[in-house]
Amino acid sequence: MFRIVFFQPEIPPNTGNAIRLAANTGCELHLVRPLGFSLATSHLRRAGLDYHDLAKVRVHADLAAAWEALLPANVYAFTTGATLRHTEVSYAPGDVLLFGPESVGLPREVQYAAEVTDRLSLPMLPTSRSLNLANSTAIAVYEAWRQHDFPGEVRSSP
Repeated sequence: MFRIVFFQPEIPPNTGNAIRLAANTGCELHLVRPLGFSLATSHLRRAGLDYHDLAKVRVHADLAAAWEALLPANVYAFTTGATLRHTEVSYAPGDVLLFGPESVGLPREVQYAAEVTDRLSLPMLPTSRSLNLANSTAIAVYEAWRQHDFPGEVRSSP
């Protein structure tokens, strides 16, 4: 499946929601330190509910350690300054979906790192500045998963 990377996340509920997203889609969640919270905080646990045991979550000391664990792979950096939409690429299993901290997004040096395959954006109205990190991640993950016809999906009975 796909691998989600949060570079220096700051808000516990966003990471908790990403844990739940990872558990429900089969994605891995990789967190790059420093984190703006403790992984044991009640806010993180509340948002992730009982999904912590179902999700694959890994914490990396820094971006270099994350690259070592994740590469080789396509790395898509999500940023408002990108020229390609998230729907304009063909995702492959194992691809990395990279997101920046809530307050500032991905730093320029991370967006343009040699490891990054391309920069992608999510469509928004011109008066908007950004989307919530957890929402952005869900949009990107579901587009990548949709392109592969949702392998592993369990459908409910009518």
